Amino acid sequence: MTGTWGGGADGFAGGLRAHARDLHAGLDLLTSEVARIAAWGRHLADTASAGGRLLVAGNGGSAAEAQHLTAELVGRFEAERVPLSAVALHAETSSLTAIANDYGVEEMFARQVAAHGRPGDVLLLLSTSGESPNVTAAARVARELGLTTWALTGPRRCTLADLCDDALVLHGASTSAVQELHLVAVHALCAAVDGRLREAVDPSAADAGGPERRDDRPVVAVVGDVLLDRDVDGQVTRFSPDGPVPVVDTLGVRRSPGGAGLTALLAADAARVVLVAPFGDDEDASELRRLLGGRADIVPLRQAGPTRRKTRVRSAGQTIVRVDDGGPAAPVDVPAARVREALEDADVVLVSDYGGGTTHDGAVRDALAATARTRTVVWDPHPRGGPPVPGAAVVTPNLAEALAAADALGLGASGDDPGALAQALAHAWQVETVCVTVGAQGAYLARPTGEVVYVPAELAAGDPCGAGDRFASHLACELTRGGHVHDALPSAVRSATAWVAAGGADAYRRRGTTPQPAPGDPDAPARPGASSPEAARARLRSAGGTVVATGGCFDLLHAGHVATLEAAARLGDHLVVLLNSDDSVRRLKGPGRPVVGQEDRARVLAALDCVSDVVVFDQDDPRDALDALRPDVWAKGGDYRADDLPEAEVVRRHGGRVVVVPFVEGRSTTDLLRRAAPVGPTTSSDQKEDSR
Repeated sequence: MTGTWGGGADGFAGGLRAHARDLHAGLDLLTSEVARIAAWGRHLADTASAGGRLLVAGNGGSAAEAQHLTAELVGRFEAERVPLSAVALHAETSSLTAIANDYGVEEMFARQVAAHGRPGDVLLLLSTSGESPNVTAAARVARELGLTTWALTGPRRCTLADLCDDALVLHGASTSAVQELHLVAVHALCAAVDGRLREAVDPSAADAGGPERRDDRPVVAVVGDVLLDRDVDGQVTRFSPDGPVPVVDTLGVRRSPGGAGLTALLAADAARVVLVAPFGDDEDASELRRLLGGRADIVPLRQAGPTRRKTRVRSAGQTIVRVDDGGPAAPVDVPAARVREALEDADVVLVSDYGGGTTHDGAVRDALAATARTRTVVWDPHPRGGPPVPGAAVVTPNLAEALAAADALGLGASGDDPGALAQALAHAWQVETVCVTVGAQGAYLARPTGEVVYVPAELAAGDPCGAGDRFASHLACELTRGGHVHDALPSAVRSATAWVAAGGADAYRRRGTTPQPAPGDPDAPARPGASSPEAARARLRSAGGTVVATGGCFDLLHAGHVATLEAAARLGDHLVVLLNSDDSVRRLKGPGRPVVGQEDRARVLAALDCVSDVVVFDQDDPRDALDALRPDVWAKGGDYRADDLPEAEVVRRHGGRVVVVPFVEGRSTTDLLRRAAPVGPTTSSDQKEDSR
């Protein structure tokens, strides 16, 4: 590793600033290792409490950090506690020099491990390079004797990390930065040990993991393949002179976690998430961990090849091309015990397979198979991934994935009957249930035998990218509550439907990680009318075309309403209905109205082919909603003049225009109610309002 310090006064000052920036970046990445350090602390505290010991060693500055750790454990870190057995192998100078003299420097730690180590003890080795022969020799001997082996290393892939059961990789551009980060990790490990010991004395005490471990939310372990999503936003104004291809002038680049990383972010809105996934050894992997930091506890596995990336080049809301690179992303040298431990702590395990190879790995599959026997496993499959393990609670392929799996299994099933397809797959995979999602149609759930459950989707227009991740993550979070998949399915379908309506993964990345409603929330924005004007605008603008809006009470939908809506829809590509809320209608029409509640009115309107979205507003007029929606056209039904409408100024301020659509004579809600029962005299304003 190169140094960051410069020469001379100016060089020194610049070097110090560069070193500080390097440390800051390394500390940011270290915070993503909370779960690993907490697990080490629990294991070490339990080992010491049972009479085991910690052996620790390193060279040079790493020796100092190692001895710092033993001093904190034998003495105390912060609060008073029992002394713990911890031995720094490099500190016993007589043995050290004798071994080096008689057996060579490479054996100076290994021979001490053979003398002092017992099965179940822990050996922690510190090395910034991870290639020191005396350190790697000690790791080999420890594994042969049955010790648990851990490594604190620098950012490059190294022999030491490959030899140990687990490794904490610290990212620094210089040796000195890595050593300083090692000290922070040493202190964090001491805090984790102390927390575990306090918990043993008082079970109500804080767990070793710090604030994240005190989180009383359910735990979802996401297992799968991560990738980095890159969105290049630009504009096309010309074609290349070299060929008939558009030239994209880049306006900005956005980066976000994809694959199992996106699934983890979505689940983190309702649960504490532990992400078990391969990570590469490159800048993109560091970026992924930074983006996930604070939202998920990461259990990183070593990965073959660089980070997988999906780069979408977009102009005017449309994707022009997608470029995939990176990988292969299969895990290598998986620490089986660490994976099992991560899954054992979870209430639900969610497999987010993106075909990178994680679900083909033997150690990962063994851990998942064992977990499925005692815990709920939700499996979101991929055509290139491994098959679900027997006993999984629910597998969630989309129709194309289900058909591909059926073909590979020789089931001869067809897509004409998704329920029968789900049933056949459940039997072949030996899982409890299979849920085949069919986009706009909804989802079909089946056991190997018995009835098929069908849940329709209520709204389908929008961008479906990422809907499967939203569906699976919501379903997994629902199941942490202990319910049955049959009960969780409707809300998962609504959640995925709302995701599509809001603009899919691209809209999610643009607005940031907006929390989703907690599982079971009756106000989840998956129902027609529950989206905001801003969400409707983002989704429809990303689709391109002209946005038209109209509004009204639409209490009892009649032919006059339909004629107005159809006329308004012809003015553009997308029609949004701004619907008066129940409270707003009561203020405008009196205590007897509306006859039909806002949720039912919104659902009926959303079912019309000419309507793209429904937004409920609570004011007496739609000016605030229009200010947020900013349509290209505001269509008003009735015999108004455009200049007489108070909302016209708002529409025009954003570059829109106002169009009056004549109402159908003799059609009004008031007339319908009068025929059903006397309701009193009718005013001309009633005629105008009810014609909408």
